[in-house]
Amino acid sequence: MKRLYLRIYFAVLAVLALLALLVGLLWERLDESSPRARGRDNIAQLVANALPAADAAPAVHQAALEKLLTNTSAEVTVYGANRERLAVLGAVLPLPEHGRRVLLGDGPPARVIRLTDGRAVVMRLSLAGAPRAKRGGAPWGRWGVLPWLGVLALAIGIGAYPVVRRLTRRLERLQAGVEALGAGTFSTRVAVEGKDEVARLAESFNRAAARIEDLVGAHKTLLANASHELRTPLARIRMGIEFLKAGADPARSRELENDIAELDALIEEILLASRLDAVPQTEALESVDLLALAAEECARYPAATLDGAATTVKGDARLLRRLLRNLLENAQRHGAPPIEVKLLARGAVAHITVCDHGQGVAEAERERVFEPFYRYAGSDVRGTGLGLALVRQIARRHGGDAMAQGNCFRVTLLA
Repeated sequence: MKRLYLRIYFAVLAVLALLALLVGLLWERLDESSPRARGRDNIAQLVANALPAADAAPAVHQAALEKLLTNTSAEVTVYGANRERLAVLGAVLPLPEHGRRVLLGDGPPARVIRLTDGRAVVMRLSLAGAPRAKRGGAPWGRWGVLPWLGVLALAIGIGAYPVVRRLTRRLERLQAGVEALGAGTFSTRVAVEGKDEVARLAESFNRAAARIEDLVGAHKTLLANASHELRTPLARIRMGIEFLKAGADPARSRELENDIAELDALIEEILLASRLDAVPQTEALESVDLLALAAEECARYPAATLDGAATTVKGDARLLRRLLRNLLENAQRHGAPPIEVKLLARGAVAHITVCDHGQGVAEAERERVFEPFYRYAGSDVRGTGLGLALVRQIARRHGGDAMAQGNCFRVTLLA
């Protein structure tokens, strides 16, 4: 049973059922030793002493019984040695199996006295002052007080359900808040209800969520501001190189230009990653022709070929273009030509596969290559280290995912 409220609720019901059973058994045990029970035993013994001989006719038994107990509230049935009925006063009481001394029927408990000659006297006292003709509806019934205790336990169980459910609903809302926070919604807060341990736990969660939101916000602000600030010295370096081009070493100039281009790409990708983190949903959805977009990007890489049918998805064309460009750039830098791009639509999912003929990504590193700034072992190729991380971010932003399989990268997008 995985639901906490059901476990608590059924535990309460089990305790109530056990309590009802124990109280019922104790009640019957106390009833057997009560003065009322001893009085029944004495009257039954008196009836046994007043009976005629065992071989007397049933009419003689009946006359003796009526003479002794007429105008009393006792009900008596006398049985012979062969279990034949010899006399009846009031309602007929059945003879229980041999050895039982108490009979539970439709009224109060009945006592059984067995005589040495084989006869048996079954006797009970009906409700005081009630006529014998109306004695069938005694409050205890066949099982004594147990049914009433069962009704009481059922009533308590029905009343306990909303209490237990209210408690576990608060825990479920807290669980939903934790899951939302874990999914990146740092503004998540839960309602604080009551003044118990669950309420204090909700308060602690809200404080922790607020602290995490502040830390993440400060980190994003710092990252964005640092990226913007880097552009100023970068522009000055580029301007200085332009002034020095006439007298500078051509190889040194090209190296500096490559450094500047790499730094510029890094800043651009940091800014993009920052924006993707800061805005949880795609800003503007539009119908994007993936085949046309892929054709435009493949045209930038002579070694790239494109195969596939027209596929349209709902998303951000600018981000999807960045996804395709990063995949192609990664294949060109770390793989070997030719580069094959395939598009395929299956139902509501679009599949993009970019393969090269290089060594591929080792199985142990197929997840780590999507981590920001991660460079797999032995790689000496220049790059920002954010390309594949952005590919996965963009894919997940469009309802899909990205994965590495050997020398191929596969991306899924919701169409």
